[in-house]
Amino acid sequence: MVKFLDNNSGFNQWNANKNAEKRKSPLRSMLWWFVIFVAAWWAVGLFISPKNEKTDVAGSVADSVDISAVPSSVISGDEITARVQGLRISDIKLSGVPADNGTDIVTLLPNSGGFAEIGLLSSGTPAPTAATVWQEKNGAYRWRNSDGVDFTRRVSVDGYLITISDEIKNNTKRDVAFTPYSRIVRENNIKSSAGVKTGAIAYVNGDVEYNDWRDMDKKSYAYSTTNGFAGFADQYWETIVSIARPDQTIRVKKNSDKYQADVSAGAVIVAPGASEIIETNIFAGPRDQKILGTAAEKIAGADSTIDYGWFWFLARPMLWALNGINAVVMNYGVAIIILTILLRLLMWPLTRKSYTSMIAMQEMQPEMARIQKLYANDKAHLQMEMMRLYQTHKTSPMSGCLPMLIQIPIFFALYKALLVSVQMRSAHFLWISDLAAMDPYFILPILMGATMWLQSYLQSGTQKSGANKNDPLAQTQKVMKWMPVLFTIMFAWMPAGLVLYWTVSSAFGILQMYLIKYREKK
Repeated sequence: MVKFLDNNSGFNQWNANKNAEKRKSPLRSMLWWFVIFVAAWWAVGLFISPKNEKTDVAGSVADSVDISAVPSSVISGDEITARVQGLRISDIKLSGVPADNGTDIVTLLPNSGGFAEIGLLSSGTPAPTAATVWQEKNGAYRWRNSDGVDFTRRVSVDGYLITISDEIKNNTKRDVAFTPYSRIVRENNIKSSAGVKTGAIAYVNGDVEYNDWRDMDKKSYAYSTTNGFAGFADQYWETIVSIARPDQTIRVKKNSDKYQADVSAGAVIVAPGASEIIETNIFAGPRDQKILGTAAEKIAGADSTIDYGWFWFLARPMLWALNGINAVVMNYGVAIIILTILLRLLMWPLTRKSYTSMIAMQEMQPEMARIQKLYANDKAHLQMEMMRLYQTHKTSPMSGCLPMLIQIPIFFALYKALLVSVQMRSAHFLWISDLAAMDPYFILPILMGATMWLQSYLQSGTQKSGANKNDPLAQTQKVMKWMPVLFTIMFAWMPAGLVLYWTVSSAFGILQMYLIKYREKK
């Protein structure tokens, strides 16, 4: 037994080999996890690739109330026009914004499939309903109930905001109470999500709550808040409603074959001979940070509804920079190229260090081969000598992957920025008609794969294909050589703007590698 446990025993040799395998596992695991990540991203791309959003939808009215006898009128402003029919507002057209078919303009809450309804609930005295016929005079809508309570409604448009002001005048000799409510009813458009959170949105106690269309298919949601709003968001547009009254209850649910988001506030008590004014605001327009910031002056929290993803702290400034560059060059494709070059210049010191480390790894290959041959039967000693060699040359087998790992947050941030950017919608560049959609001819993905392959080939340097299988650099290169193929397949369904970014980034990396190698030789 003592002899068996000797230092030269088979048990210790087996144990040393086992420990050596464990020490190699982090590199191998990281590479395999990266492969799994790429494969998963490609699979996700098949399902979340951007589709052309169809804002004008057809369908039956979601409410059974007959409002055909209620006269309608049109209100208009610089940005939108809308149809007013009693308590309901629909057919909100965004002036000058073409729809995907190229002939119509974008219409939110089309009368055939949706509407916003702003009304009052009461007990003890009648309140106007969706079927109530109002009298219009001088831009105001008036109606008196059987008890003598007067209702006056004024609707105005400012930018993408529609403001409804309801005045209640109590001509009776007793208190009357009304509960203001607002609701938005519409059809869904699940295919327009494209990786962006869409569906119902609610602003509750300072936080934005998202409820996907599929979530609402399963159950309803209710929230209590002091002040808030509710509505629906698509990839590029949103429609939300807010009542300027406290003690609110917000609900989102599926209503028959439609979806509904509603807000109700605390009761408003009107004393005899007194008047009360209830103000409700509707935002119906593009999901643009600047526009939503203006809307937030009337609807608190409206500027918080855009989903920038995990890396929002990168996505927002990148989108701001992209829009700023486009304001100068007047083309988003060119703006993406310039932004990519600027990002690569910012990462130049780190990339240079990584490339220098890779060159050192290639230069130490003869010594590495000698060590591998010398300690072929002693893996524990082999591992120690390899680590000593890395320390002597001040390098690491993982250093070459550093630029790729750093670009992952930038990649995700830019992906989100491109998807949520209304300006990117229908942005042209060369043969591409929409940088937010996939390249219809797959030219960019192929170019991207070619530049990635060339970059990988240049990085491999003098590494021979027959290198020892225990060499971490050889293992790394064996995995990395498949990256161009995997990325080409994965990016085929990604937004063309994102593929353009990665293509330019790889091309810049090739140029950068030539410059670094030239300086090293010099």
